[in-house]
Amino acid sequence: MRKSTIWLLTGVLIFAFIGLLYLQITYIHIIMNTQRDQFKDNVKRSLYQVSHDLELDETKQYLIDRIRTFGNMNLGNSKRITPRIDMGEQRRLSMGVVPPSFGKNDLNTASRTIQEAFQEHYIYKKNLMDEVIRNSMKGSERPIDERIDFQQMEIYIRQQLANNDLVLPFEYAVVDKDKRPVYQSTDFGNSRLTVYSQILFPKDPANRLYMLQVTFPSERAYAFNSIVRFIIPSIIFTLVLLLVFVFTIYTVFRQKRLSEMKTDFINNMTHELKTPVASISLAAQTLNDADVSNSPRLMEYAKNVISDESKRLGFLVEKVLQMSLFDDLEVQFKMTLLDANDLIASVASTFSLRVENAGGTLDVDLGAMDSSILVDKMHLTNVLFNLMENAVKYRRPHVPLLLVARTLNVGDKVQIIIEDNGIGIRKESLKKIFDRFYRVPTGNRHDVKGFGLGLAYVKRIITELDGTIKVESELGSGTKFIISLPYIDN
Repeated sequence: MRKSTIWLLTGVLIFAFIGLLYLQITYIHIIMNTQRDQFKDNVKRSLYQVSHDLELDETKQYLIDRIRTFGNMNLGNSKRITPRIDMGEQRRLSMGVVPPSFGKNDLNTASRTIQEAFQEHYIYKKNLMDEVIRNSMKGSERPIDERIDFQQMEIYIRQQLANNDLVLPFEYAVVDKDKRPVYQSTDFGNSRLTVYSQILFPKDPANRLYMLQVTFPSERAYAFNSIVRFIIPSIIFTLVLLLVFVFTIYTVFRQKRLSEMKTDFINNMTHELKTPVASISLAAQTLNDADVSNSPRLMEYAKNVISDESKRLGFLVEKVLQMSLFDDLEVQFKMTLLDANDLIASVASTFSLRVENAGGTLDVDLGAMDSSILVDKMHLTNVLFNLMENAVKYRRPHVPLLLVARTLNVGDKVQIIIEDNGIGIRKESLKKIFDRFYRVPTGNRHDVKGFGLGLAYVKRIITELDGTIKVESELGSGTKFIISLPYIDN
């Protein structure tokens, strides 16, 4: 897949994710606005009903008071002489049934008496209601605390809110036309809260109007909790999509980079293998020449070429086989207790000839006092050879190579340091040098060959041995590899 195609796919995925995120945020915003509007409507409806209930209470109280007043006034005037007609006779008279004992005059008298009684009762009720209406119209002149029972008003507020599915704490106050509180609950007055207002007794004169104000300390939490069942799954699915998206993009670019590295690896491997194969083929042809068979010097030369190139070919094949380490779940080690100082001395002795042939010097400093380590000798020896070989390969032209191998103790660790004065490594490459197939750019130099597997192998082995490795380098100033392994207390 071409890089332009990958970037196009990435752009489409980013656009789709941003669009999905925008739609979710917009939808959540719409839901919250709808919930807020519904909350306001329910509160206004509740407060209006509270105001109406307070008016009914006032009218009811007027009615009770007037009934008591009229009842006391008429109590002394009730000694009117009326014929004694029981309820049964009244029913018969109303149905037109005349008892035998009743004469015509008695019937007329009884009928007139009943009508007068009903009329008197009607006038009484009418006067009572007229008095209630007149008093209620004059009620605005009374103090508000005489017209309202504030404890009862709080009960009404709670009941009406519950009727509209609003069960949450509230604070309230009654204020006059100048916004001065006449009565308020304990915690009323938080300026950051939304105030919901309702006029009490709206038909009162404008200069005598009072207003009920209500606030809800947990309004925001209530609104959020009402949609949290939608928000939490939405956030979870969005995060899952984001993680999948990021992982997909990372995997695509990583596979692209690995593909490029493998292509470079195959090209390098081809060039590396062609040289020893061509040398062996040429030496074999030389041995078949009759003139060469008569020359011991040429025969010995051809044998040495075949031997050296065979070793080189075997070393290259071994490098390629190291790739299998990165596919296995676990590396098989043959653990041995050995002395790190002895191992460094042995490797340095073997490698010193190659350093001298490169025109360099190998300096060994064995400063570790506690140097017993439990490792796989073969793999750790390969690690040290890889690091020293890199120092020789990446030396600076026209500058004598100085390769230093030292040991020392730091805490409960044995440190093995391989340091050189070579070309160094750029800072941007330091984070990648332990990646498989990665090779540090060497500019116009084409004499440095490799597969990009050596340092990846080093990192894997040291990690499997419960150790750590880090690198310090500056371009043009050399490189230092620091290996830390736990020492074993004898």
